[in-house]
Amino acid sequence: MKMELIIRNGFVFDPINGVKGEKMDIAVRDGKIVERVNERKALEIDASGMLVMPGGVDIHCHIAGSEVNAGRLLRPEDHFKYSERKTATTRSGSGHSVPSTFTTGYRYSRMGYTTIMNPAMPPLMAKHTHKELNDTPMVDKGSFPLLGDWWFVLEHLSNGRIEECARYVAWLMTSTKGYAVKIVNPGGVEAWGFGHNVHSLDEQVPNFNITPREIIRGLCKVNKLLNLPHTIHVHTNNLGKPGNYTTTLETMKCVEDLAADDKPVIHITHCQFSAFKGSDWKTLRSGAEEIARYVNNHSHVTLDMGQVVFTDTTTMTADAPFQYTLHELTGSKWTNQDVETETSVGIVPFRYRRKSYVHAMQWSIGLELALLIKDPWKIFLTTDHPNAGPFTAYPRIISWLMSRRAREATMKKINRRAQSKSLLPSITRELDFYEIAVMTRAGQAKALGLKDKGHLGVGADADIAVYKINPEELDPSRDYKIVRKAFRRAAYTVKGGEIVARNGEILKHVKGATLWLKVKTSQQTKVNEDLKRRFRDYWTVEYENYPVSENSLDISHPINVEAKI
Repeated sequence: MKMELIIRNGFVFDPINGVKGEKMDIAVRDGKIVERVNERKALEIDASGMLVMPGGVDIHCHIAGSEVNAGRLLRPEDHFKYSERKTATTRSGSGHSVPSTFTTGYRYSRMGYTTIMNPAMPPLMAKHTHKELNDTPMVDKGSFPLLGDWWFVLEHLSNGRIEECARYVAWLMTSTKGYAVKIVNPGGVEAWGFGHNVHSLDEQVPNFNITPREIIRGLCKVNKLLNLPHTIHVHTNNLGKPGNYTTTLETMKCVEDLAADDKPVIHITHCQFSAFKGSDWKTLRSGAEEIARYVNNHSHVTLDMGQVVFTDTTTMTADAPFQYTLHELTGSKWTNQDVETETSVGIVPFRYRRKSYVHAMQWSIGLELALLIKDPWKIFLTTDHPNAGPFTAYPRIISWLMSRRAREATMKKINRRAQSKSLLPSITRELDFYEIAVMTRAGQAKALGLKDKGHLGVGADADIAVYKINPEELDPSRDYKIVRKAFRRAAYTVKGGEIVARNGEILKHVKGATLWLKVKTSQQTKVNEDLKRRFRDYWTVEYENYPVSENSLDISHPINVEAKI
């Protein structure tokens, strides 16, 4: 028997389908949105006076895998004060910035989120990552293999063999059950294995006769040859360093000529960390205006915010040289790992403080980017969880974006010098619910190429969030605290057509699917034979033991991709 549900009389915000606050009914049957259902038999949600949106989508959140687990082990103090007890429905868990798997799923679901992407998976650690993704309930999820410093990529690109590189990337994407090409500090991660870093797009990577510019451009070409649904996902060189906004501009410019049909070809992630002016920490200023100006005039790039929240958190990234620098700056404990011929990772606990000039400027820069970039389809709400703060801060960030008063209330509490340097007092823009729906749902799903997510059209996955907000009566600029409260705990979260949360209470523990790409290319047999010969030279595991089997995924959702080669 097919389950039917109807959500009545809500104010619907569905940007992909051009719906902007219209009173509508949403019909659901068997996990999909349909035109109509049998209204006498369907379960009913009365959404009168409430806001209805597609389920939230998070394009970039570190929630599973070896680096996250290492962060949990490094930070027992992160768990002592933040525990959740087992209930008749939910499992127990703990953690503030690096919560355990069950807790992660529950917290996203409470906020009305239904799809999340883990953005940094060392290919060798893919089996571990997928075990944790299996263990994360309530949400569909995917993971991005780290490929910017993978030796096969460096070797083939340095020799100009783009098509051969593409075939190896296709094999890796399918073998690791990955979703997108992730690039972190291209070339710098490999250099770190020898105690070095790279400092510009044109500096040579040790031993490989290649530059970061060539890595970025090469993988952008590979991505296009393979027809992957998401663009290359780039963590820029010089991230977290004063003056790095010029590197970010150069990174976006270096693939301009590879764009076609006004479609994005590159995503710059957690851009706040890459938008610094100045020559040192004392002279740090915002480069958001220059970056926003470039993005406003070009259609080949998307960004996400990486918005800083004033809290205790855990920084973790494959950009291990940056993490070592952060360890030296703070004196905090630090752990580092080198993953054979693939990537590295560094983890450092961190606290963002309102009275710190640098931290306050970072808080301002993220919001400046989101408000100065005119098109919300080009920039998305993230905290680079947990690097700039935990994902549970999204409702607070929404209130800052929608309310100048909310920004001013926080501005009064931050470092005075940062107040005088911030661009925020001069920005009057306040986002509306439609724009928030783009930045937290529609835009992210579109950028990821998830055709069944991020919208409420017929045929879409029935992932829906209902919030206790009446847009006809509530002024988000004035009533920002009500907005924050509503987005913190959705009135209803519907996942796959089932009501899984109500008023922040998890009603049903459900598993989510793992989204991955099954990429088909020609001459794949030849690639496989070459890999078998070279695995013993490159890895400590055998070729046969490296891939993730599909039956190891609790719910497998492969997306078939036909490459151009």
